Amino acid sequence: MAQKSDPNSKTIAENRRARFDYYIEDDLEVGIVLTGSEVKSLRTGQSNIAESYASVEDGELWLINSYIAAYMQAGVFGHEERRRRKLLVSRKELARLWQAIGREGMTLVPMVMYFNDRGRVKLKLGIAKGKKNHDKRETEAKRDWGRQKQRLLKQG
Repeated sequence: MAQKSDPNSKTIAENRRARFDYYIEDDLEVGIVLTGSEVKSLRTGQSNIAESYASVEDGELWLINSYIAAYMQAGVFGHEERRRRKLLVSRKELARLWQAIGREGMTLVPMVMYFNDRGRVKLKLGIAKGKKNHDKRETEAKRDWGRQKQRLLKQG
């Protein structure tokens, strides 16, 4: 019998370009501090994390430039659409992230924002290193060859 997927667990926003622009070394699940109107807006699926990034500032982790649409029913109690949002992570993980950013020249890229099985909003951060243009072309060539190979196997 097939397992039922949890109705609370669903993807809100995905940064599909991240794997094309960066080598993802590691990933980490973090919580995010949101207001009520932001959660209501996320339930309707109105958000974008494509241009956003995470940064360690003053011993805290922040999500910068993420977009969560205004929730019209909130009226005057709404939220700012592109405000900085605090990310929740343990001190040990924060120290590891800070070291990766500072010493190794890595960057923190949001990959996926989703509701977990308990209905909480989580963000998957990728610890990434940027790709050069020739690396991007190489990735694209591999992907095209994979598609062509599948077509040839399907025909034969």
